[in-house]
Amino acid sequence: MSKKLAVGIDIGGTLTKVGFVDTEGELYAHLDFPTQGYPDVDDYMSVLASKIQYLEKQLYFDFEMMGLGIGAPNANYYRGTIEHAANLEWKGIIPFVSKVKAHFNVPIYMTNDANAAAIGEVVYGDAKKMRDFIVITLGTGLGSGIYANGALIYGHDAMAGELGHISIDKEGRLDGLGVKGGLEAYVSSTGLKRTIFELLSDSISNSELRNYSFNNLHGEDITRAAEHGDEIACAAFEMTGKILGEQLANFVAFSHPEAIFLLGGLAKSGKWIFEPTQRHLEANLLPYYKGKVKLLPSGMIDKNAAILGAAALVWNQQKP
Repeated sequence: MSKKLAVGIDIGGTLTKVGFVDTEGELYAHLDFPTQGYPDVDDYMSVLASKIQYLEKQLYFDFEMMGLGIGAPNANYYRGTIEHAANLEWKGIIPFVSKVKAHFNVPIYMTNDANAAAIGEVVYGDAKKMRDFIVITLGTGLGSGIYANGALIYGHDAMAGELGHISIDKEGRLDGLGVKGGLEAYVSSTGLKRTIFELLSDSISNSELRNYSFNNLHGEDITRAAEHGDEIACAAFEMTGKILGEQLANFVAFSHPEAIFLLGGLAKSGKWIFEPTQRHLEANLLPYYKGKVKLLPSGMIDKNAAILGAAALVWNQQKP
């Protein structure tokens, strides 16, 4: 009897990740390749198809490809398009799903990466029995996928849930879409680094983080510094958690989720981001929400969440 598998495809600004996944979240064969370097989307599509075909040959058992799930920035679930993505080479509106269909005769589903993460939390993570929750992805930027009444909120034109671009300071930092004071400019892996360098410039205290350039500083370095008691690292996590906690308290007001899940590189710093975020979330909740909203790490945080989230699109449509 052949095994049923979905192909998960996560299109990031730097890397595209591809893998074959079953209904239990087992990843059987996977790889990544650079997203950049293909200014013509059809050239990229040919490479993507060849990578999937390569992975097919690595599988040692009979299987049935049930469909392709694609997570991509600015992906429109309704139209199967990628629209004006700031961190991809292809400008304008790209009819991405129709181009994939030229290579594969299976069902194809596409949504933005944060929505895919939310669906992945239902299929593979810790939201299997939840009807109301929010997933916040903390990577290069801040993404959000919102479940309410048991369904993902897409909105009128499939672009709901862009919480990373809510302005928290009209005189503040520019975010990835040029929004002044956009939340992701403060709360994301990149935002944390920006805070580190602001604190370093405003302080004369010793810090092991002074030895890094901006491009060479990574989240693991900041977490390690905090564990060493580094004053700048600890202050940066406190500031980031304060901003995130305050804004999550605002988000609670419009959908009253049972839980908020954090996923992505910044979430992997563990207590350093969770403790201040939890404290400021609870302090800023309206009285009737206090004690009723859980802040949790994603159930996929130690797995290949990007591929699993994309593959979950298939199982979400085709109930296994």
